[in-house]
Amino acid sequence: MNDPVAAATQSDVLEEVERRVLWLSTAIVHHANRVRPNPSGLKVGGHQASSASIASIMTALWFRHLGPRDRVSVKPHASPVLHAINYLLGELDERYLTTLREFGGLQSYPSRTKDPDPVDYSTGSVGIGATAPIWGAVARRYVEGAPAGRQYSLVGDAELDEGAVWEAILDPGVAELGEVVWIVDLNRQSLDRVVPYLAAHRLKGMFAAAGWQVLTLKYGRLLTELFERPGGEDLRARIDAMPNPEYQRLLRCDAGELRDRLPGGSEPVARLIATLDDATLLAALRNLGGHDLGTLGEAFDAIDDTRPTVIFAYTVKGHGLPSEGHPQNHSSLLTADQIAELAPRLGADADAPWARFEDGSAAARLCAETAKRLRRPAAAPQAPPPVPDDIGRTPKGTATTQAALGRLLLDLTREAPEAAARVVTVSPDVSSSTNLGGWVNKVGVWSTSERRDWFADDGETILHWREGPAGQHIELGIAETNLVGLLGELGATWSRWDRPLLPIGVLYDPFVGRALEPWSFGIYAGGQSILIGTPSGVTLAPEGGAHQSIVTPSIGVEQPGCVAYEPAFALDTEWTLLASMARLGRPDGGSAYLRLSTRPVDQTLADVPADPAARERRRRQVVAGAYPLRRSARPAVTVAAMGALVPEALAAADRLEQAGVGTDVVCVTSPGLLFQALRSRQGQDDGPTWILDQAFPASRATPLVTVLDGHPHTLAFLGGVNNVPCTTLGVTAFGQSGSIEDVHRHHGIDTDSIIRAALDLHSP
Repeated sequence: MNDPVAAATQSDVLEEVERRVLWLSTAIVHHANRVRPNPSGLKVGGHQASSASIASIMTALWFRHLGPRDRVSVKPHASPVLHAINYLLGELDERYLTTLREFGGLQSYPSRTKDPDPVDYSTGSVGIGATAPIWGAVARRYVEGAPAGRQYSLVGDAELDEGAVWEAILDPGVAELGEVVWIVDLNRQSLDRVVPYLAAHRLKGMFAAAGWQVLTLKYGRLLTELFERPGGEDLRARIDAMPNPEYQRLLRCDAGELRDRLPGGSEPVARLIATLDDATLLAALRNLGGHDLGTLGEAFDAIDDTRPTVIFAYTVKGHGLPSEGHPQNHSSLLTADQIAELAPRLGADADAPWARFEDGSAAARLCAETAKRLRRPAAAPQAPPPVPDDIGRTPKGTATTQAALGRLLLDLTREAPEAAARVVTVSPDVSSSTNLGGWVNKVGVWSTSERRDWFADDGETILHWREGPAGQHIELGIAETNLVGLLGELGATWSRWDRPLLPIGVLYDPFVGRALEPWSFGIYAGGQSILIGTPSGVTLAPEGGAHQSIVTPSIGVEQPGCVAYEPAFALDTEWTLLASMARLGRPDGGSAYLRLSTRPVDQTLADVPADPAARERRRRQVVAGAYPLRRSARPAVTVAAMGALVPEALAAADRLEQAGVGTDVVCVTSPGLLFQALRSRQGQDDGPTWILDQAFPASRATPLVTVLDGHPHTLAFLGGVNNVPCTTLGVTAFGQSGSIEDVHRHHGIDTDSIIRAALDLHSP
């Protein structure tokens, strides 16, 4: 039997904790901006109002409803609330409360890898952090076989403007993820303004149409009780009908002004509010569902775990602060006087801002009980499986680097089954066109449950689509943002769930740019994965400019936490992919990006050494970034070529030799690694430099021509290795359809263009 007195006492204690969470989150931002010395005078920033709007939601969630296996993505601007809660739970040392946005201190936005306290999901890139728990749910099901704990996203309503949000929600598989729960902080303000027409009903309809449970918390218990009184229905209709800016303006009114404005000409409303004292009237206007702890608790209890859930929680931006409801309060800061006035109202002391609850108090006991309930058992991280350096095969005949990808994955199932068992491939509906068909047939397609393959008995079906929980390929819809979002979470299982995977995502290379930001954010958050862009470049000549990537090679050079490769031959592809897989799932690991081609290339041009020691030396060079492919007896010029244009470079070298111009040819596999080696030689980095001495020895320094199927500046730095004259050839304009010969000639990356550039350097 429920005890109403005990329930009231518990509610009072939770409200006390709520006030302390609000105070601490506000004080953290205040100290960073108003107290901590700031010699530069540059605004530190922080978001007191955005934190205040969600403090009630986070208090109710953490101190009443979260379990140890649940995970939460916190909206970026509410990081101070997360740190405040972690502090009350004993998960954050007091010394960090004064370090918001300080070097080595609390980050601007929640960060799994950089914050000193527990953070489940990095956020900060609007929309990406919101969707991460969806892909985290898929990754967790993949490694654990079943849902295990809810995945919460605390989302600012302005984040719903992001297309990435709807791409994720609309993926067909998401409707099966009952552990996914979104709580939308519906404060109806963006960075610059009060949103005039939020159209919440339209948003709710979009979630419902995607198969989500939709719960709405618009009003709290105080307002709901008033709606039951005479004139209450008129009051509800009045508040429901008013535009957001008018409601926000009423929040700025004192009680007298509110009595004049709120009725809006309605006598029943005027009579109703005349029965209320000033304090009750002001509290009632602010009594929205997202600030009512009891209403929030009822909503959390009503979550249906058979399908994803979204809770629209109406809130006030800046709730409980002097800035509440102001249209420009997004990054506004309270003054010292306002902080001094706020402290006693929230049960805090401005002179001792970081004080915890008194030992033995009910609030202190609640914090201790919550910390114990949420304590996660320590797990022993698993080491990733060993990955071979070399399968041992030497390709012959004609092949493409794209086809080498599919061949290697199948070889792994035979030569390294333990590693192959950890491989999971992801594709946005392009698995067959990127040579993953054989792999998919071998390992099957992952889904949450077994599904019948209705074409299993069709003799003309080449790609067998066997779906079930044991599959190792995940097929998404045509949305590259979803692909890399999932890739990032699959790449984080080594640290999040102590189960390392070897995730490989495959997409058309021109769309790497579309996927780059969320993939980069996944790397920042600790995800380690391999992204493969194929086919690539204008060498995909018949496809036209829309499918001909230009800038992706330089993206590979510049992306932090990632090694990029563009192999020329099938064996180079194998070696670089194996090396990339060996770096996954470990504390000192990292991600990789491979840019592959559909151009058939004569594999004998690779001139792979037959001697085992010489072969291993070649492999090390390939993985390190470059190798000498042709050495002239008397070099007068060097051609450094990458990827699909190596055949043109070799053909140019043959003709230059015939003309008496000795030509070295260097095959570049990773401009990024070469650039890092050059920086190390210059004292700007601490990496190895030996590859420069082997690929570009000073004793063979000659004028240099660089050529690639991408922007020429990608290799422009190579002239600085030995400080030689350098001409860079590449693609600087959108292409068009045509034959390879015509398209290469148009962009000046054909054999004749290489020869002309070399002759210009040799005899200007």
